[in-house]
Amino acid sequence: MSEEARHLSFAGDFDCLPEPLPTLRHSTSHVMAQAVKRLFPAVKVAIGPAIEDGFYYDFLKAEPFSPEDLARIEETMREIVKADYPFTREEMPRERAIAFFEERGEPFKVEILRGIDAPVVSIYRQGDFLDLCRGPHVASTGQLKAFKLLSSSGAYWRGDEKNPMLQRIYGTAWLTQEELDKYLWRLEEARKRDHRKLGRELDLFDFFDIAPGAPFWLPGGMVLVRELEKFARESLDARGYQEIATPLLVNKRLWEQSGHWDLYQDNMFKLEVEDEVFSLKPMNCPESALVYKRALRSYRDLPIRYSEMGRDHRNERSGALSGLVRVRQFTQDDAHLYCRPEQVQAEITDLLELVRQWYATFGLRPSYRLATRPPDKLGTDQQWDQAEDALHQAMRANGLTCDLDKGGGAFYGPKIDIDVEDALGRQWQLATIQVDLTMLPERMQCEYIDTDGQPKRPVVIHRAIFGSYERFVAILTEHFAGAFPTWLAPIQTRVLPISEKHAEYGRRVFAALRAARIRAELDDRNEKLGYRVRDAQIRKVPYVLVVGEREAQAGTASLRRRGGEDLGAVPVERIVAELTAEIAGRSATLTVGRAV
Repeated sequence: MSEEARHLSFAGDFDCLPEPLPTLRHSTSHVMAQAVKRLFPAVKVAIGPAIEDGFYYDFLKAEPFSPEDLARIEETMREIVKADYPFTREEMPRERAIAFFEERGEPFKVEILRGIDAPVVSIYRQGDFLDLCRGPHVASTGQLKAFKLLSSSGAYWRGDEKNPMLQRIYGTAWLTQEELDKYLWRLEEARKRDHRKLGRELDLFDFFDIAPGAPFWLPGGMVLVRELEKFARESLDARGYQEIATPLLVNKRLWEQSGHWDLYQDNMFKLEVEDEVFSLKPMNCPESALVYKRALRSYRDLPIRYSEMGRDHRNERSGALSGLVRVRQFTQDDAHLYCRPEQVQAEITDLLELVRQWYATFGLRPSYRLATRPPDKLGTDQQWDQAEDALHQAMRANGLTCDLDKGGGAFYGPKIDIDVEDALGRQWQLATIQVDLTMLPERMQCEYIDTDGQPKRPVVIHRAIFGSYERFVAILTEHFAGAFPTWLAPIQTRVLPISEKHAEYGRRVFAALRAARIRAELDDRNEKLGYRVRDAQIRKVPYVLVVGEREAQAGTASLRRRGGEDLGAVPVERIVAELTAEIAGRSATLTVGRAV
């Protein structure tokens, strides 16, 4: 055994490892595989990497693992940890390793080995278990104390549907029990907030098998979408955007001209119409360029900012679909800005401020990643220097810092990717600000007449801030756990008469709210008051107005805020006025009746 191998195998202190947490998780996946082989000797092992927040291992097994199986596997893992087996590394000639795993009946290891060029490979052993692995690992199984198996699911070998279906077990592992407990709490909270669950419970959206990957927006969800569209339109109108709408069904000639046909046709929905091929548009860029080209453009006309609520379709694999996060039909808050090269910095500066304002409204914290020129870039170094400097200067002008993704830009221009952090500390990739130096301007032959009277290509800035309305609604639903700010809430208030004899006053209060364009409901069902109050809480209604004899006499309502806080009797006129102000101001908090 080499000295390097010995160091990697017996590095007892986590601090000595180059990446302590991924190493610990990878080692835990080996322990899990060892436990599975003890309990199910006929199982064939595949791969078991560390992943974000945990690890998994794939196994070839006729039947899926049951919850009872996972409990037994975890118990066996703890026995292996207690045994404190050392992780030892052994180097073996590749051909000998192939023969070794063939003898053990492990076809997936053999396939991996046949794809390795190196003459020598490394094998890691702990106790009676051996695995093909580069390492490194922790010193011994006894160091793996804080772990938990989470779930199992099917997964195709190498992600290919033509390959065997394997059984994948997911788990998580942490350096301390405290970290594990915090993670499990976040996981449970995330389950409660799952937008797919809340979407059905709150009548926001649903899916049906007749249209996989295409949501059915329900009344509550349409309120969210309409409010987000209104929010976006008001903001963009103030910044001089012009809204357009382009066709869904487009002849393939457009996609051939734009270059998307060669790159994306496998992800397009195609059909023949009168012997010509059409497709549902997967993006809006080329059609925006057609709108730009309708007229002769002067340098004085630029920048031109086109926005579009673009309905797009992409033929995602069925296995990749996931609620509103990954769909086949979606609507982008898209925009294309046509400008001169010297205008790029000012436009990006304004876009970054726009992004900050939008996300702040929803309590989302953004982080930024600047991706620069890749090796296969198009355009001149001068163009790239100018564009990248414009992005850097725009970041500085907004007082922002960013991670640098060297070489991560598109071949036609640099970009800024923006992630947001939600209430659970999870990161979501949302906005992209993409500078297009060559692709759309060149392929679509966009021009403007410059100061010298000569035609020039504009720079195009592609941007989407919400990403898509579907994905953004999913993120907001989980971020707020369905308890949306009042301005977004599908139902903003409910009126509850205590009994039938108070129903007439309840109807008058309800009418006053509706007259002020407040989304109100009247719940005068023949149910106990407590039942109706609880139902409003389950539906996450921001405000409940209970009315009885005293309230009718005084022109008030007993005001209850979401979460159960009872604010006592408040004049109805005041409730209407304060609720209207809270909604108009798009407040993130509930403010009505605060000073009662």
